[in-house]
Amino acid sequence: MNATQEQLKLKLQQALVTAFGAEYAGVDPILVTASNPKFGDYQANVALSLSKKLGQQPRAIASAIVEKLDVSEFCETPEIAGPGFINLKLKTSYLETQLNAIQADSRLGIPKAENPKREVVDFSSPNIAKEMHVGHLRSTIIGDCIARILEFQGHDVLRLNHVGDWGTQFGMLITYLREVYPEALTTANALNIGDLVSFYRQAKQRFDEDEAFQDKARQEVVRLQAGAEDTLHAWKLLCEQSRREFQVIYDLLDVQLNERGESFYNPLLPCVVEDLATSGLLVENQGAKVVFLEGFTNREGEPLPLIVQKSDGGYNYATTDLAALRYRIQEDQAQRIIYVTDSGQSNHFAQFFQVACKAGWVPDHVELVHVPFGLVLGEDGKKFKTRAGDTVRLRDLLDEAVIRARTDLEGRLKEEERPEPEEFISEVAKVVGISAVKYADLSQNRTSDYIFSYDKMLDLKGNTAPYMLYAYARIQGISRKGGINFSELGDNVQVLLQHQTELALAKYLLQLDEVITTVEQELLPNRLCEYLYELSKKFNQFYDRNQGVRVLEAEEPLRTSRLILCDLTARTLKLGLDLLGIPVLERM
Repeated sequence: MNATQEQLKLKLQQALVTAFGAEYAGVDPILVTASNPKFGDYQANVALSLSKKLGQQPRAIASAIVEKLDVSEFCETPEIAGPGFINLKLKTSYLETQLNAIQADSRLGIPKAENPKREVVDFSSPNIAKEMHVGHLRSTIIGDCIARILEFQGHDVLRLNHVGDWGTQFGMLITYLREVYPEALTTANALNIGDLVSFYRQAKQRFDEDEAFQDKARQEVVRLQAGAEDTLHAWKLLCEQSRREFQVIYDLLDVQLNERGESFYNPLLPCVVEDLATSGLLVENQGAKVVFLEGFTNREGEPLPLIVQKSDGGYNYATTDLAALRYRIQEDQAQRIIYVTDSGQSNHFAQFFQVACKAGWVPDHVELVHVPFGLVLGEDGKKFKTRAGDTVRLRDLLDEAVIRARTDLEGRLKEEERPEPEEFISEVAKVVGISAVKYADLSQNRTSDYIFSYDKMLDLKGNTAPYMLYAYARIQGISRKGGINFSELGDNVQVLLQHQTELALAKYLLQLDEVITTVEQELLPNRLCEYLYELSKKFNQFYDRNQGVRVLEAEEPLRTSRLILCDLTARTLKLGLDLLGIPVLERM
């Protein structure tokens, strides 16, 4: 349908030129999806926008366009409505041809990008020696979804996990462990992640209260940066301990990442400072080396600088991010770099993007994109925390979702008096629980905060993962009931659209390419969620015995035609859910 819309735009532009002259070549016909299906499928609003320029009434302009418009290949005769809207209704025969074409295509008619790009997606990014918490949920699954969609479109995607694995906190932690648990610095797996986090908190408290300890910790950082063998060994053990725990979470979420932590860029930081100095951007301010920014001021209204090197000679996040950006452009050959972090970091990204651009490090063909997201809130509308007031561990959150999904499933099986093996119950509970968490997040506009509710996200009704999974499983149930293999319906079968619910479902099936293109451009996964939810509703209306059609009981050739619609719906749901990082279930 995306291709259809583009072709209709081209036809409208040709009609504009024919009707009003070459100066109207390239004028946007303002073609949009019709808000009300009874008016058609598309609506061109260009006549209203040209009224002043042409000195004519919009209806007269619309009539002149329609007179020169040839869309007979796609549409019924165009109609003019209201003050000058041009309504276009797709022909049933055209829809049937399109569905017949995508039925035989593993990509459902969605072409790959004509000019694939090298794209970097920077997401998740937990800190070593800390457990992943609910705050890492959004970055991880939004970033994974964006990467999946870009990969599907044929782009060369580098998924990067910019973990916090360097800096003062390691001097602090290693110094503390030397005193209280030296074995952890020499022996693998001496600590579990919970103990490591606990020691980190104690080390932080000691660091804040004890100046002598602070000095020791800073000396340990110097040793780490200098590559002292014992300190480096200890650092590697701590990183590996955290990395194993992170991988448990990534395996649960089915997320693939390439780790490239802050430490990777540490050797490149002096060069960043030197090059900024050479470019004339770097100035000294209160002993620190900074770059002053346009459009940023402090509370007193004074220009706000970005600190690149601290007064003690140390570096900070901005320096590392500048080094990472340069590496990604120069070495990774990135054409678009996408950073998925919470909206609280928006200023930070705007600032170091500005510095990089001023320094001439960002070529015209490279796009820098910050993808911000809001907070996860509890049902009280406040930041999501445990009853004790602690940040919720991501592992606990996911485990709880699976437990609740299992409880719901077991209750339903008991009601239906349906015995199922343990293997089935465990698998369905895991898929539904994890998928419910993912979908509840992705279905929100990422720029907004959202309220986390297990009850809502596990509901079999409404815009939830269980609803989508059930729609897919329902279609597989049709296959089982009729003893049908959807892949063996035949090569020469034809889609025939007669009932209004068939037409509505067909038109929606053909909009997937448009939706994926929109998500690729806007980086808003909720657009895909909305599409899948509406598609599921359209299918349920189609299959409803009261307002829909019979499928298995229908006479040929309608029976096979309707089975094709069922199969196309299932394949579209499966593809769409896969792009969200959600697997399907054959039975629930």
